[in-house]
Amino acid sequence: MLLSKIGEFGLINRIKKAIKLDSSVIKGTGDDCAVLKYSRDKYQLFTCDMLVEGVDFRRGENPYFIGRKALAVSISDIAACAGLPSHCVVALGLPERATVEFVARLLKGMLDLAKKYKINLVGGDLSRADKVLIDVSMLGLVEKKNLVLRGGAKSGDIIFVSGELGGSIFGKHLRFTPRLKEARFLTGNFKVNAMIDISDGLAQDLWHILDESSVGAIIYEDLLPLSEKARNLDDALYRGEDFELLFTMPRTEAKKLLVRKMDIFKPVGEITHKKCGLKLIDRKGKEKALPARGFRHF
Repeated sequence: MLLSKIGEFGLINRIKKAIKLDSSVIKGTGDDCAVLKYSRDKYQLFTCDMLVEGVDFRRGENPYFIGRKALAVSISDIAACAGLPSHCVVALGLPERATVEFVARLLKGMLDLAKKYKINLVGGDLSRADKVLIDVSMLGLVEKKNLVLRGGAKSGDIIFVSGELGGSIFGKHLRFTPRLKEARFLTGNFKVNAMIDISDGLAQDLWHILDESSVGAIIYEDLLPLSEKARNLDDALYRGEDFELLFTMPRTEAKKLLVRKMDIFKPVGEITHKKCGLKLIDRKGKEKALPARGFRHF
């Protein structure tokens, strides 16, 4: 059977069923990070992300920002669980055509971001490859009281996003700022029930929350914060690479957040009963079902 027949998430589900975990694992496959036992008051977070030339970046793009993105996507995963990154290793696959200067700029982008977030780059691996491949594995820590996963959304929650959505392919996908500070602010001051970072598009990533939480949702086109570079609504719903936070919180907590008048956090909808699925109310007030569609590798 071809991978295209079962798709990326069909493959992930098959792998998930084959994995057996022991009691050291609090949360395994199915969230932004694995969550592992660590200490009396903290969990360890563990995540990895692979960037592939021609999929996640183009050959002619600035290697400094390619390297920066390689670390930033894993930092964004840590942020989605409200943690702080600490250590990482990096594996590089490099074609023979690659230059020493290219690798130096790639590394510079990684190290500058690692320094900013106080991350120790402690090793890795090198291999020859047909294309440039960058795989980052990252550890982080989160206080047990602050941990947020995808599976906690409840009916009546208000759905928020940070920043603006869409048009990321025109530059943001390489230069985005992981929402680490924002996630820490949220969990330090409010009750957040579920959270994810938007890597594959608002619709698909919201569906991950809905599936893990066994709920439905309604979002409103009028409330979606499209960026100036977004070509249309589909850019925000399906294109991905925004790396903004998508989170839900109880209505009482949402009111407290809105009182702060922080432009970065925008309400876009509400969590409903599971039978609702995911629906969009357009600008004319018409209801439209949204499929779990977005960027997929297969």
